[in-house]
Parts: sequence; structure tokens; C-alpha cells
Amino acid sequence: MPTALVSVYDKSGVAEFARELHALGWSLLSSGGTASVIAEAGIPVTDVAEITGFPAILGHRVVTLHPKVHGGILANRSDEAHLADLEEFGIDPIDLVAVNLYPFSSAPGVELIDIGGPAMVRAAAQNHVDVAVVVSPDAYQSVVDEIREHGAVRPSTRRQLARDAFAHTAAYDAAIVRWFDATDDDSDRDELPRTLHFALERAETLRYGENPHQLGARYRDLTGTDGTSGWWESVTQHGGKAMSYLNVYDTEAAWRLVHQFEQPTAVVVKHANPCGVASADTIEEAYTNAHLCDPVSAFGGIVAVNRPVTRSMAESLVPVFTEVVVAPGYEEGALEVLTAKANLRVLSAREPQARQLDVRTVDGGLLIQTADDVVTDRQNWSVVTDVEPTAEQWADIEFAWQVCAAVSSNAIVFAKDRQAFGIGAGQQNRLDSSRIAAERSAGRAEGGVCASDAFFPFRDGLDAAVAAGIRAVVQPGGSVRDDEVIAAANEAGIAMVFTGRRHFRH
Repeated sequence: MPTALVSVYDKSGVAEFARELHALGWSLLSSGGTASVIAEAGIPVTDVAEITGFPAILGHRVVTLHPKVHGGILANRSDEAHLADLEEFGIDPIDLVAVNLYPFSSAPGVELIDIGGPAMVRAAAQNHVDVAVVVSPDAYQSVVDEIREHGAVRPSTRRQLARDAFAHTAAYDAAIVRWFDATDDDSDRDELPRTLHFALERAETLRYGENPHQLGARYRDLTGTDGTSGWWESVTQHGGKAMSYLNVYDTEAAWRLVHQFEQPTAVVVKHANPCGVASADTIEEAYTNAHLCDPVSAFGGIVAVNRPVTRSMAESLVPVFTEVVVAPGYEEGALEVLTAKANLRVLSAREPQARQLDVRTVDGGLLIQTADDVVTDRQNWSVVTDVEPTAEQWADIEFAWQVCAAVSSNAIVFAKDRQAFGIGAGQQNRLDSSRIAAERSAGRAEGGVCASDAFFPFRDGLDAAVAAGIRAVVQPGGSVRDDEVIAAANEAGIAMVFTGRRHFRH
């Protein structure tokens, strides 16, 4: 008679799983609360303590750590010496191990670091030639169905279950390491951790990658220790085609940027760069103004808003070819209007969490940096010109600075009345970015402000902004030619603010 050891923290479905195994002729071995649940369901079960001769000790820290348990799991049924050891020491083989672990991430701490559970999981996975290991209640039914159909869990399935088991314990250990790093009072906070351990699970298979010939998928982080998950796990897609790699990438950029603003704000993103941003008194006005920044680039873009979409806004949006619209919600009638567009992906979601790390691949490893946080703190900014910004200009300076930090470098943003009018992105020199911003603003930013993500290395970029009618500039400063640039601003009679912080984005 085959034996299954069932010892789980998550008891969901365990009684039904045990009942079906018993009906298929399996004997059941269990411990503690799991044994009680199985017994209370009227299913015959043997407590581990009966075969080890030891009760649970050390406050339940030691229950299954015993040769009669691990010997039964690890014995190679094709090895005569192993079989002789089983017979000599009175150990019965165990053919299936169903274990899930203490939920460490729910309340991180030493007492939720599971020891016996991972030991059994790893033992069963190592000996998957003879033993099936199940770490998720989601797998119970398929395992039972396979036993019913084939008389046992097939070798190919045991191998896949073993792979899933090692992935499970790897994620568990990675979460513990992350907790140690986050709570280490002696660590150097000016350094990134000595080691990084990622455990990711494929959460969504995408239509394709950056191009149709590439595969693409979105993975979720399994190692968070704050009990929360990323905003993508909250997404509801109300209509439209499946998401592609670039849909996800650009939507992430738009959703993060729109949540930089407290006022009703709309963002239009194309190829990860904003091509329209506006704040206004209503979300309808914000969207209209954001679209007007660059209607040509908005074609095929991503729209994100930080207020529920109204029917009026939806009616303004549908004539424009848009790939994705994402919002915290939709007012009555808005979804009906938007989902009538068969190819428009309509998403609702909660706001994003602050990012901790930026990660990119390099040959043989990863390139890691802390996330770039954007601070609009005029108390720590310096006015370096003879002219001070007006109250209206200060509001636009802060607005433009937040937008500029989200634009690929070299980045220049022209804005007025909390509306972007010209965005110069991703140029190899700052003068070209200034010229592009001036050309796209087409005089609409006259009297407005200019934001530059890094210092002006020469006065020519500033001169291009002044020629376009800009009356205030915000930039980090720090160039060896700062004096020359400040003099040019004073010559033009405009205000200039230094933030002291650069926001390159590549």
C-alpha cells in the first residue's frame, strides 16, 4: 500500500485530497493540525509521532526531523543497500509528500522560518524518481486524477513537481534573505546588498515581445516581505486584445508618471516617453490638454489618468487610436463607450508602489541601481538669477520637473499652466532636445517654463528655449559653465532654478 505524508500550513482542500487518496488505497501519514483536520473528516490517518516515537517538541520546531520520516522519503527503491537499511531500522517508504510552508511573507520573523517543511520538500524533490512532491493545493486534483488513471504519479509529472518544489523553496529562502537585508541595523545603507536573490513566477504570457518574433511574458516577484504585490496583480482588463510586451512596458511608465500628481491629471505615453501630460480641474479637461500636446505622437499611445474616467472623457478618447487606457475606475457609461472599441485595452488598477530597484541585464549578470525618486522641494532649490519665479511659474516649474524626469535623456520639457506643450526626448545633445521642444510647442508655451533633466553644458540650449518664449527654467546645475548659462538667463531677464539633482533616464 503506497503511503502519502501530508503536512500543510494551508489546510485548504487537504481533507478532500486525503479522502481521495484513501479511496484510491493509499495510507496517510500526517502531523499536528493537518492530522486533526484529516481525522475530523473521518479519514484514517497515522500521526508522525506514532512512527518516530517522539511528540512535537521545542514549541513545534521539531516534528518531522527524524530518520523514520526522511529515511522513508529519501530511500532509493532501486538501491539494495537502501532497501536493506529500511528493513533493518523498520522504516516504511513514503511515496508522496504534500507539504506547504509557513507563510513567511505574511508576517516576517524568525518563528515563521520553516525548517521541517523545506527539509521534507527538498528531500522528496531530490528523490523524485521514487517520490511525488506536492507544494500547492492547486495541484491536488491533477495528482489524484493521474493516480486514478495510471495507478501512480508518472515519472514526467514527478519531475515537473520536483522542479516546482525547488522553485518553491528557492522563493521562500529568497524572501528570508530579503527580510534579513531590510532589517539589518548594522548594514551599510549607502551600499546595495552583497547578494541579490530573485524568485519570479510567470504571471502573464504576452501576445509577443518587443517585436512579433520575440516571446514575451510578465513575471511577478515572489519574495516581497510586506504582504503586498505589485499593482499589475490588481489589474482588471475590461476589454480589448491581450497585452504585448510594449503595452505593459509603456503602461507601467504612464501609470507611474500620472501618480506623481495630486490634481486630476492625464498622461499620454508613446515608446515609454510621455508625449502629453496635463493637470486640470477635471479629468476631461486634463485628457484633452494632454492629447493636444502632441496629437501626432499620441496615435497608438497609452493613456493613463489618476481619476475615474467619465463618459465625457471616454467619448473624447475613442476617436483617437489608442492601445491602452488605464484608470482607477470608470463612471457609469464610460466602459460601454470604451469597450465598444474592439482593440482598445481598457484597464483598471490600484496605484503603484514605490520602486526599490531598477534592474537591467548585462552580459553574465545584472546592472542594479536604486530607483530614481523625483522630489519637488522648492525649499531646497536655489534661484540663481536676478529674477525670481512668480507663483504661477513655481507651479509650472514643479510640474515640468516631474514630467522631465520621466522623459528619456537628453530631456527638455516646455510647459505652461500645468500643461506640457513641447517634449524633446532621447537626443544625443541638449540643443537638439531644446529645438524639438520648441518646434512641438509651436509658440503655445510662450511665457511658460522649461525643464532640463541635466545641466546645460553650453548656453545654446538655453538660448533656444528663450527664443521660444520661455520665461523660467529649472535644471540641476553643476556644469563648469554654470556662470555662463546663468549670465545668459539674466541677459534674457528670465528666472532660473537649480535643483541640485539630475534625472538622467536611459
